[in-house]
Amino acid sequence: MDTSTDFDTDVVVVGSGPMGATTALALATYGIRSHIISRWNWLADTPRAHITNQRTMEVYRDLGIEEDVSRNSTPWDQMGDSLFTTSLAGEELIRHRAWGTGEERHGDYVKGSPCPLVDITQPNMEPILLNNAAKRGAVFSSNTEYLSHTQDSDGVTVQLEDRLTGRQYSMRAKYLVGADGARSRVLEELDLKVEGEMARAGTAYVIFNADLSQYVKHRPSILHWIVSPHASFGEIGLGLLRAVKPWTQWIAGWGFDISKGDPDLSEETVLEKIRVLVGDPDVEVEIVRKSVWYVNQAYATSYSRGRAFCGGDATHRHPPSSGLGLNTCVQDAFNLAWKLAYVLNGYATPQLLETYSDERTPVGKQIVLRANQSRKDYAPIKAVFSVEGAENPVAAGIARFKDPGPEGMKARAAAQEALELKNKEFNAQGVEMNQRYSSSAVVDDGSAPEAWARDPELYLQPTTRPGAKLPHAWLVNKAGDRISTLDVVGKGKFTLVTGLGGTAWADAVAKLDLPFLKTVVVGSERYQDPYCDWQRQRDIEEAGALLVRPDGYVAWRQSGNVFDNAEASQLLRTALETVLGKA
Repeated sequence: MDTSTDFDTDVVVVGSGPMGATTALALATYGIRSHIISRWNWLADTPRAHITNQRTMEVYRDLGIEEDVSRNSTPWDQMGDSLFTTSLAGEELIRHRAWGTGEERHGDYVKGSPCPLVDITQPNMEPILLNNAAKRGAVFSSNTEYLSHTQDSDGVTVQLEDRLTGRQYSMRAKYLVGADGARSRVLEELDLKVEGEMARAGTAYVIFNADLSQYVKHRPSILHWIVSPHASFGEIGLGLLRAVKPWTQWIAGWGFDISKGDPDLSEETVLEKIRVLVGDPDVEVEIVRKSVWYVNQAYATSYSRGRAFCGGDATHRHPPSSGLGLNTCVQDAFNLAWKLAYVLNGYATPQLLETYSDERTPVGKQIVLRANQSRKDYAPIKAVFSVEGAENPVAAGIARFKDPGPEGMKARAAAQEALELKNKEFNAQGVEMNQRYSSSAVVDDGSAPEAWARDPELYLQPTTRPGAKLPHAWLVNKAGDRISTLDVVGKGKFTLVTGLGGTAWADAVAKLDLPFLKTVVVGSERYQDPYCDWQRQRDIEEAGALLVRPDGYVAWRQSGNVFDNAEASQLLRTALETVLGKA
């Protein structure tokens, strides 16, 4: 075992997907050396994840790549409704306003974040992450296999193999990050427990090229659900057409019975399926790739051991329903990276790193359960358009839905209820933004348990409670431009946020003179609050204070006014020592 302190890098990151690449990007942004390894020749070459929610866009905003991501995405207003039709060219049955684009919810989304949602596939996203990471100093090795690692009191020794030459060698680092996907070798080697069920259902996915603009451009939508006797298989019981490159590249998806083995993906069968879903027997189709994936419902109960950490798909395995996969991977990375940077820079003790697992494990479990429930929540829609016992259940269900009589009235009422339930998947701003952290990196201020004014899965509840993300409010800078509260915090630093009357806090920060701590005085000439937006949301007195972490989460707050310099200094010092593991 090599126990030397002559390190090749600070952090070895295994895997170049959203978790791995975001970790490397954030570390490089914070001035930390990292080396990403990937067993593959290049990055993702299939669409995979695509929905990018507001919290992930806030992370990209903080890391300085939001504009690059937006430029390569399908914009928010084109993500559109989710349509339920007999085929893409056929009769439309019902629509669901999705992703906060509908009139009823759009205001909630705009009010909750300065960032819109976008739709960007992994082959477009990963190069942006990796390119920016490399520009900022991260090193990338493709065709490199992770074999194993050993830990000691100073660091980790990672065994690797060059897949092109077969040469095996070791790399010495201070920490290891396993972002190597659902079959994570790092997680297995660490013996981290995974609970749940793997491969409980199956779906066939076929990527194909076809210009379907005539069916979509007047009603732009990235998800089209097909109610057809030829697609009523599997758990969801609906066919899917997902726009990859509007409106010329698509994914056709349908479920299959896993007890009968893999589905028939012959060219003839696949073409027939696609043409049924499109509703045009003569549509010209170029098949790009055929694949099968399985529905998992599993999550790790711990994300780290010693100097090694796991995240992303290695720790939470679930279907794409609710669009939570890539987003959770990115947020795992953002949580971990600043903590690694602070420990490596000597700002914090290694105790801070223990909070990564404490904070992200509950989130991983939550999104695994939510994504799987979202699949199950298609059952009421399937029931609306299916009549059990009929010779053709789906055709009979569609006929019943259109019947003017009592049975048709019941079916249409049931459809309304089914669409309301799907808000938990397609308009779940709360699921995406209401994450609360509890760990030693969050100082409980003694407030009563949080009471939710509305459904916490559907609606964002902004709060400055410790453990919550700092709320978005529009400020105005010295030049008169609007700037979000999220823009004045983060960037790798802790921020003490106070009001114009909080001079004691500004003096306390100046007295500490720490390179990672800055002050934001809302109400000053630099950060004005002319709308009083921040004043309405801050939940503290003007001369109170919030200590905001580099990831935008509130670490500590002093709700009441403090005017005494000595008191402010003592309170701030104690809070920082607690959060950074130095208490």
